[in-house]
Amino acid sequence: MSNLNRLVGVIATLRSPQGCPWDRAQTLRSMRGYLLEEVYEVLEAINLPDDDPDRASLLTEELGDLLFNVLMLTQIAADSGLADIEQVAAQISDKMVTRHPHVFDPDNHSHSHTDGGTLKLWEAIKDRKKQRTSRLDGIPRALPALLRAHRQGEKAGLVGFDWHNAEGVFAKIDEELGELREAIADGDPRAIEHEYGDLLMASASLGRQIGANPEDALQVANNRFYSRFAKMEALARARGTDLSTEDDEALDALWEEAKRQSQN
Repeated sequence: MSNLNRLVGVIATLRSPQGCPWDRAQTLRSMRGYLLEEVYEVLEAINLPDDDPDRASLLTEELGDLLFNVLMLTQIAADSGLADIEQVAAQISDKMVTRHPHVFDPDNHSHSHTDGGTLKLWEAIKDRKKQRTSRLDGIPRALPALLRAHRQGEKAGLVGFDWHNAEGVFAKIDEELGELREAIADGDPRAIEHEYGDLLMASASLGRQIGANPEDALQVANNRFYSRFAKMEALARARGTDLSTEDDEALDALWEEAKRQSQN
């Protein structure tokens, strides 16, 4: 733990009267954007292919940047008299022990060791501890909408409010698609937005039934589209033309060629 202690000391020095003016000027609120940026950079490193030679070094670097931000926030909180690193570490340690009785209380055989049972136990303990009025209260409203839809569906599913299989979700998607078509035909913008949202939420729910996280699946699709579209642009440039000057037939042909060359 010597390097971790060293980093804590480095941050304390940066925040000291003899430290860096920029670091000393930071507040909990001013750090929000930096924290979010580092989280997404860690996600980018995680999403690299397993055989990428730079994955390990990049993940180490980005996790370090994220750790710096977390410890910086902790130091700012300590400077403000809100909480210090010992309090933060003690509270999260206690929380993890309390929420994993199946691990830290092995003599109590009433706890389920299955994935589903463990998750239900985790949520039940959280609800009692937080005194929440809804199982959905713990999901941050600032989450990306697709991820929030997935997490809400997961939590609702723990009490049995879910489809029994993928076919039920497909039927719901068909229903929502029909309602969206009707709203479009009526020309009501608010109804269109409402029904489109319902369709997206139903699509997000499908992920739970087929074992695919919708946020991850859409990111993969985004990356695939980016790669193929960039290949289309390169093909057009190589032929001395531009995509904006091509007709639909030529664009479709370029897309198919880009798909064949990308092979993903």
